[in-house]
Amino acid sequence: MNKKKLFKDDRKYIMNTYRRYPLLITRGKGKYVWDEKGRKYLDFFSGLSVSNLGHCPEVVVKAVKEQAGRFMHTSNLYYTEPQVKLAEHILSVSMKGKVFFSNSGAEANECAVKLARKWGRAKKAGAHDIIVFKNSFHGRTIGTLSATGQEKYKKEFVPLLAGFRQAVFNDLASVRKLINRKTCAVLIEPVQGEGGINIAGREFLAGLYKLCRKNKALLIVDEVQSGMGRTGRMFAYQHYPVKPDIITLAKAAGGGLPLGVTVAAGSVAGVLSYGDHGSTFGGNPVCVSAGLAVIRLLNKKLLDKVKNTGGYFVKKLEGLKAKHPEIIREVRGIGLMVAMELNVSRKIIKGKDLVLKCLDKGVLMNCTQDKVIRFMPSLIVDKKDVDTVIKALAEALNGKK
Repeated sequence: MNKKKLFKDDRKYIMNTYRRYPLLITRGKGKYVWDEKGRKYLDFFSGLSVSNLGHCPEVVVKAVKEQAGRFMHTSNLYYTEPQVKLAEHILSVSMKGKVFFSNSGAEANECAVKLARKWGRAKKAGAHDIIVFKNSFHGRTIGTLSATGQEKYKKEFVPLLAGFRQAVFNDLASVRKLINRKTCAVLIEPVQGEGGINIAGREFLAGLYKLCRKNKALLIVDEVQSGMGRTGRMFAYQHYPVKPDIITLAKAAGGGLPLGVTVAAGSVAGVLSYGDHGSTFGGNPVCVSAGLAVIRLLNKKLLDKVKNTGGYFVKKLEGLKAKHPEIIREVRGIGLMVAMELNVSRKIIKGKDLVLKCLDKGVLMNCTQDKVIRFMPSLIVDKKDVDTVIKALAEALNGKK
């Protein structure tokens, strides 16, 4: 395989929307991927929190093959067993209600927005405003971009949809100033992923929940990145004393295949009727079969391991911070959703350069916000894997090749 030619053809034939790293991945298994020369890399990003159970887990591969051998697609005008089974399982670990299947996190959030607005029209005298948060990220469609609280993604695509009002994350007073009779919902990530692994404070999210109840507004939690075991619970909101009205899922939900899920409490889901929403490929039988295999593997033993390994990882990163206070500004994390923020004002090392240095050492990670090194490994990693990453980071920070 001619890597240089492939890279050139990629730039020639594919829209230039991704700033790719110079790595050609040819296969993956478990917590590792391999390049065209057979070099192995420890994947501590897992496809942006998609491969939570590692690459090509046998149970998921088996489920995909078996379903693909039966049928790979049918219209949603007909019934299929995999959809019903996965919906039932998701509801059993979240809330009593109903599910809508789509293909991505953006689509899951689009459904949530439509659902909230129809609910506001029917149940709250036409209320349609949705409160969102600065530094949030909910997708790249026009609708979810309108809800996203990062201007850098939005400025080239105005005008966007009206009706989204931005509050400050972890600042309940800012929400109080915005919420009123026109507010149908509040949309929040319990852990802002693209925003830099910013974790909602316990008092803040609990207060937000009470504020929603007081003002008869829906609480929508975007668990696209933080859900499916990533934080050591099935969903991140379960760390808090809250009961959301709508949950959105994607990324890890399909075990590597495209699957978005919108979960709504029964009283909310009931406002949608025939023709209000739809998706040709939503709930694809192969994807939901993979999803069913995934969710069955997310047991208490694995989730406890996530908490334990994540705590160890944060402790080790704090140790690095103590050695390099001029470079590392802060370490944040919950479960295996972890960040190391660099002190870019010192201009000692850029986030993207640190990522590339670690890539050279056989470790994959990510940089977001230009300064936050983001770690979201598969949930099967252990403390030895953490030690491998810490060693690579330490060598990179010390300038060792």
